[in-house]
Amino acid sequence: MKDAKWVILLVDDDAFLLDMYAAKFTEKGFTVHTVLQGDLALALLHDGLQPDAILFDMVMPGMDGEDFLQALHEEKSIRGAKLVALSNQSDPTVMEESKKLGVDAYIIKANTVPSQIVERVTALLSK
Repeated sequence: MKDAKWVILLVDDDAFLLDMYAAKFTEKGFTVHTVLQGDLALALLHDGLQPDAILFDMVMPGMDGEDFLQALHEEKSIRGAKLVALSNQSDPTVMEESKKLGVDAYIIKANTVPSQIVERVTALLSK
């Protein structure tokens, strides 16, 4: 395990939530990159960003979370990053489909405060 904290990429169409999550992760020493759309996240990955974890919303305009996951796999853009879906969709079918697409964790935003998300991601990366 590396000495410094990890690099994460946050993808969500809600700027307020992005800022809130980024602040919490930054407080814990993470290097945080934020984008409002899946295609912008893919562009960062194409430009060489190699995050330890990618947290993304499942419901976004344009490229939704499922499309984003499929693009990551098709383009082999993941480079070993842990994938964490952040969503208010609690539909078991969506959750199961996400796991089939390689999601390491599925977190329901409405049921989880930002500090708990940081804890879950830290635990996931510490394994």
